[in-house]
Amino acid sequence: MKLRLRLLLFIWLCLLLTQSLFGQAAPALQKPPEFLSAVEFSQLSRELSEDGGFFPSDNFTSNETSYLTIVDKLRQLQAAGGAYIGVGPEQNFTYVAKIRPQIAFIVDIRRQAIIQHLLYKAIFQLAPTRGQFLSLLLSRPFPKDKTPKADAPLNELLAALSALTADDKFYAENLAAIKKAITQDFEFPLNDADTKSLEYVYQSFRNDGFDIGFRLNRRGNGSAGGPPPGGFRGGGGGFGFGRFPTFKELLAQTDLNGKQGNFLASTDDYDFVRGMQRKNLIIPVVGDFAGKKALAGVGDYLRKRGLTVTAFYTSNVEMVLFQNGIYDAYAANVKTLLPVNDRSLIIRAAFARYSHPARLDGHTTFTMLQLIPVFVKDYEAGKHGNYEELISTSYIAADKPPAR
Repeated sequence: MKLRLRLLLFIWLCLLLTQSLFGQAAPALQKPPEFLSAVEFSQLSRELSEDGGFFPSDNFTSNETSYLTIVDKLRQLQAAGGAYIGVGPEQNFTYVAKIRPQIAFIVDIRRQAIIQHLLYKAIFQLAPTRGQFLSLLLSRPFPKDKTPKADAPLNELLAALSALTADDKFYAENLAAIKKAITQDFEFPLNDADTKSLEYVYQSFRNDGFDIGFRLNRRGNGSAGGPPPGGFRGGGGGFGFGRFPTFKELLAQTDLNGKQGNFLASTDDYDFVRGMQRKNLIIPVVGDFAGKKALAGVGDYLRKRGLTVTAFYTSNVEMVLFQNGIYDAYAANVKTLLPVNDRSLIIRAAFARYSHPARLDGHTTFTMLQLIPVFVKDYEAGKHGNYEELISTSYIAADKPPAR
């Protein structure tokens, strides 16, 4: 008995010595969430968020016609599951639909972008079908005898809604329902500025319909993903970057095989994204990619749950970071804050005004991939002296379309 007690005492002393030499034992990892409560969702979004930043544009929609061109390459590289981080508006839903992550964070420097994602989240909750989603978003009610089937082709939905006009009563009723969903169902408080921003975004979709897109906004709501400050020039909505696509053009866009691939193109993709929204697993965060809080908080949350970043969609934010002289802070964040593995990817878009082998005919942008460990290695080797060097180094291009 005495020998046994001595042995237990010896083991206990060894454990104490080990902890004193190497620190406290690491806490057990939490399981990745299968869903978040409304309180958890709201608290997480608000606690990770930074103060909103300035950028003189409205990114109501993506401005990237090439967003589908790398979908096949994502599949080839087995980019699936894990965590997704993105920036900007609705193109994130397509990438979420293709990658099928366990959780997603949308990090954008504009407070208005996050309010717009809450608008989307409310519409996802209210709309069981793709047709209802677009109907609510554009404030165009379907006649009761002409409601499209749930599995109607996307082009059929676009044609049906294009023939309708916005309805003020429908808009007002849905706006009230959206505000209720955000403040009560999602338990996300809206201050006066948030409410005005929500109304501004929803009115813009009602007024502009399928013609809505990226545009300069003199109110200075801004975006992390548009042309850099001082970089606007020219006319026709392009500001020197070519004509930006309309919402309808983006929805109807095809991949390199001529197949539509937007998240609204199939019921399966829509249902997956809607399911994630209803489980509160797409979390919008106000944050600067070069800041000290948002990405750090996202990375810490993922690390504690044993999740790694499968894809980090940066749009063309890196161009802005170079323009603003804060690219190094961003690169340091990617290097130190995000849990990654050897297959983690950056999804990057660049404007077609840049001469580049990955450019594709007929597109205003070109989209590429890059392995995050390679990104870090190249940065440490001094290969990112400017934006052109970044997009030309160690990129993975979309496969060229077959000759016709």
